Amino acid sequence: MIKGLQLAVRAAAAGGISYAIAEFFRLDYPVFAFAAAVIATDLTPRQSQQLGLRRIVATMVGALCGALLGFVVPPSAWALGLSVLVAMLVCHLLGARDGSRVAGYTSGIIVISQSLDPWMHATLRFVETVLGVAVAWLISYVPKLIRIEEPDGENK
Repeated sequence: MIKGLQLAVRAAAAGGISYAIAEFFRLDYPVFAFAAAVIATDLTPRQSQQLGLRRIVATMVGALCGALLGFVVPPSAWALGLSVLVAMLVCHLLGARDGSRVAGYTSGIIVISQSLDPWMHATLRFVETVLGVAVAWLISYVPKLIRIEEPDGENK
């Protein structure tokens, strides 16, 4: 229960801080910074780094696929499906299977957004994600509220 509380507090702090920073810089969709922060937050810096890197790579793949397809296909339901398919397959080909869902929905968001400049849209989604991950990484270095001994003797 204590570990769950500590993780919830960290995720809430990382999400709220990243959202506030994104709003301060007037980024288009601060919710992407928020989502990345919550997803990348963990109790240890090492685990947060792994989760964050996975999120950044997946977002990069999805943003690139979405931007490329955004120039080729007009926004539609089939284009959305195609973008998810392509991004997820690229992740699998790159050995980044764990990030394939994030890549798929990132690509889909960019393709369906009807943005006049898919590259700018993709770049901003990537920036917002990196912001959220960076905040999660910083939060992971804050000392735990209550230290508990793990069964294997390692403090996490």
